[in-house]
This record gives sequence, structure tokens and C-alpha cells, in this order.
Amino acid sequence: MENILIVEDDKTIAMGIEYALNREGFSTRTCHSFSSAKKDILGEEYLLIILDVNLPDGNGFDLCRLIRSKGDTPVIFLTVCDDEVNTIMGLDLGADDYIAKPFRVRELISRINSVLRRYNRRPEQREEIALGDIRINPAEARVYKKDETLWLTALEYKLLLTLARHQGQVLTRNQILREIWDLAGDFVSDNTLTVYIKRLREKIEDNPREPRLIHTVRGLGYRAGD
Repeated sequence: MENILIVEDDKTIAMGIEYALNREGFSTRTCHSFSSAKKDILGEEYLLIILDVNLPDGNGFDLCRLIRSKGDTPVIFLTVCDDEVNTIMGLDLGADDYIAKPFRVRELISRINSVLRRYNRRPEQREEIALGDIRINPAEARVYKKDETLWLTALEYKLLLTLARHQGQVLTRNQILREIWDLAGDFVSDNTLTVYIKRLREKIEDNPREPRLIHTVRGLGYRAGD
């Protein structure tokens, strides 16, 4: 059961969440109204449900009550209302987490993984990715070099993960930009990508001037691998 239900009336936000979750290996189903979400909740089982509080024909609190009447499916609320009363109400109804808009998609992914680990529902097949003497643990978003922790910024991490997941494959600059662009966070321009590649090499390469982990393929893009 890998499906995550997204209940969000803002189609742009929903599309961004769906894209990010798909990149993390999850399948998603999106509903933009109370009525369609209620039908899905009654008829399907989900790994986790993301609920917007304010919907055009109802509210997420009532949907949370419905979810809790069925079982213990994890619930994360999304809302523009971050005041104490709404937060307490959502948690008292049995929500597992509460995120106020605007938020960064990477933060949401981190919260989802944390909730799933508490429920012992996080898929175990997410093994570490090796790139030379670099180890990447996607489940914990941690990077190691010769067993020493490397501290990367969020964008540096996303860039490294993107390249490492496509080892031996040449990725164009546009492909990389599409992968690391965060709809709710930072926008990376083509020129800025060059800077991030340089910074990443300085952190992971033994000799950044002669990189052996991230190669520039002139006129095309970049390739990861020894």
C-alpha cells in the first residue's frame, strides 16, 4: 500500500505535492473537494492522508473524524490557519501533524517520512545509494563520506540525490533543474546551477579541480559516477 491521498482545493499546491511525492516513489490520488475525498476515504485504504482544512464544500476536520471512525490511517493537516485553536482542534481529532501554508515541499516530505516511521509504515526498500566513497541515505536525508557525515544544504542534497540516482547517465541542465526545483521553495536558475555544482564538488570530491564523482559533459550536462 503505497498510495497517499492528497485532499487540497488549490490545484497548483496539489500538483506540487503530487509531483514531489511521486519523485519519492509514492503513488498518489488527489481530491479537490470534500465530497470526492469522502467517497475515496470510504472506498479505499491509504498509506497516509494529507488534508487541507478549508474545502469548497466542507472542511478537513470532518474528514479527519471520518478517517478516525474507520481506523488509524496517518493524517497530516495543511492549512493557512496556524493559530493555536485550529492546531489543537486538529491534533485532538487525531491528526499526526499540522503544517501551515506556505510550506516547503521538502519539509512536508520530511514530516511524512517521520509520521510513517512512527507507524512502522515507511517502506524498507529505500536502501542507501553509493557514489564512490559517498553514501546517501534517502530515508534520513543524510550523506556520508568515508563514514563521516557531510552537511549539505537542501538544494545541494537534492542535486546530489538527483545525480546519484542516475549514475552513468548524462543529465541535461534542464533535466536537473526540473528535478531540484521546489514549487513551494527555492527557484534555481541555469546560472545558479553552475554555482551549486561547484559547491557540491567542493564538499564531496577529494580534488574538486579534478572531479571523479560529478563529471561535466560539455555541451550536454553532467554525469555522476567514477
